[in-house]
Amino acid sequence: MSIKILVVDDEEFARERIKGLIDRCADYEVCAEAENGVEAIQKVERYQPDIVLMDISMPGMDGLESARNLSELPNPPAVIFTTAYGEYALEAFSTKATGYLMKPIRQEQLLQSLEQARSLNRVQRLEMLEQRDGQRSTRKHICARMRGNLELIPIEDVVYFQADQKYVTVRHNGGEVIIEESLKSLETDLADRFIRVHRNALVAKSRITGLTKSDIGRTQITLDKVQDQLEVSRRHLAEVRRFVRGR
Repeated sequence: MSIKILVVDDEEFARERIKGLIDRCADYEVCAEAENGVEAIQKVERYQPDIVLMDISMPGMDGLESARNLSELPNPPAVIFTTAYGEYALEAFSTKATGYLMKPIRQEQLLQSLEQARSLNRVQRLEMLEQRDGQRSTRKHICARMRGNLELIPIEDVVYFQADQKYVTVRHNGGEVIIEESLKSLETDLADRFIRVHRNALVAKSRITGLTKSDIGRTQITLDKVQDQLEVSRRHLAEVRRFVRGR
């Protein structure tokens, strides 16, 4: 059985060239192609490729963010990044060189990377993605599953994240969705735009309008255009007060 590959690049010429190279590789076949990171996620859900060849620099959702969303899937594909910018790629993937390919891609380099990706197990693939910490691109979306389909929620639409056991509720302008991503990873990715108000809650700094007291004397956050009032824990109260006063 052939190894299925999804080719992702915003330039048609680049996709056609990669497809031509794959055609010469025994045991590999292109099952689909995509023009951007959002479409890549949708095509992975539909075609279940074993490997994704992903351009890094694309408009909208770039390759790094798309790969991070793919890593949240139950059985994520192996991802090989392609780029015309060597210095950027080397900084992003400094320890495992076959995690990316330089354009123009050469036949022998492609085959070598495909063979390594083919041999990696799921845990190893996730570790390769996690090595981007501190060097990843700005995150722009939250990926959630709704009625069997993936929904992409812009970060600027998120009001807060609230954890309940292993699930996290995302409260956004259009309603609520549940994701399985941890609150800790969200806090790491979004520290410049969200503040921890409780061990189970992160709130968008831009949506905080002030502090108030509940009927039983507990401090709560008030939010712009949202009636929800989230409790501020004693542990985080001083930091939250500093933020509110410093606005």
